[in-house]
Amino acid sequence: MGFFKYDISSSSPAKLCTFPMIVLALSLVIVGMTFIHTGLPIKPGMEFTGGIGVTIVTDDTADQLKAMFADYPLISVEEGINQGKYLKFDTMSDDKVLSLNKLIESKYNGAKIDQIGSSFGKTLQDQAAFALIISFIGMSIVVFLIFRTFVPSAAVVISAFADMTMAAAVMNLLGIQLSLGTTAALLMLIGYSVDSDILLTSRVLKRQGKFDDKVHGAFITGIIMTSTAFCAVFAMWVVSWIGGIEIIHVMSQVLLIGLIFDVMNTWLTNVGILKWYATKGKSKLSSTLRGGA
Repeated sequence: MGFFKYDISSSSPAKLCTFPMIVLALSLVIVGMTFIHTGLPIKPGMEFTGGIGVTIVTDDTADQLKAMFADYPLISVEEGINQGKYLKFDTMSDDKVLSLNKLIESKYNGAKIDQIGSSFGKTLQDQAAFALIISFIGMSIVVFLIFRTFVPSAAVVISAFADMTMAAAVMNLLGIQLSLGTTAALLMLIGYSVDSDILLTSRVLKRQGKFDDKVHGAFITGIIMTSTAFCAVFAMWVVSWIGGIEIIHVMSQVLLIGLIFDVMNTWLTNVGILKWYATKGKSKLSSTLRGGA
């Protein structure tokens, strides 16, 4: 296990937390700007804004399709397997929709057309936001019930919040939209985020020994767990990319981004907070409580 070297004996809590906090601040700026423009922390996709999705089989290139549908609000052209193409259109008037349907039916046999109304998209949007908020709140409650100590529990919640925020910021930068698939990935990320954090906090609070030794032991186990999950998700990303399975491809992208940030937030942010708590914060909190009594 010599490969897994993790020595924080010379690092102060502030030093451990500085870089992650800078990244978190920048992420909050990006997410905040997106929220101002769209009303959501991540730019919503067609499922949440409404529009038309068209699945066709053709050897036409993306540029040829864009030229053919130049009179319509074509958002994107995604490629699938066996010359499959998935076209996304923004919302349009009923006359435009009828015209588009006629054009597609005349050019492409067996085309599949799915239309999502803006009101239905708004309903899905509200439900997705509600699911994310409730899941995060539920996770926070469970963490506080497990540890029953404010600072270590708050460290787990802060790390999970940072994972979600940073992943959302990168999604905005890469143009990955919030959809039903990416919402599911974010929900999965909540579970992934707290997994290694709970392992770390349990080792620090419940085992005897030096703080640095306990953290190092937790790191060896945690990094193996995270690496295994990362490899599995990466394999899913490769297979979905080869097979042209768009929803799985996007979900795996979000999970990969989140897992990378989870390593930083667990082993820098969470460790930094726990080190402060173990060396200084615990005594300060005890003194405050005695003074208040």
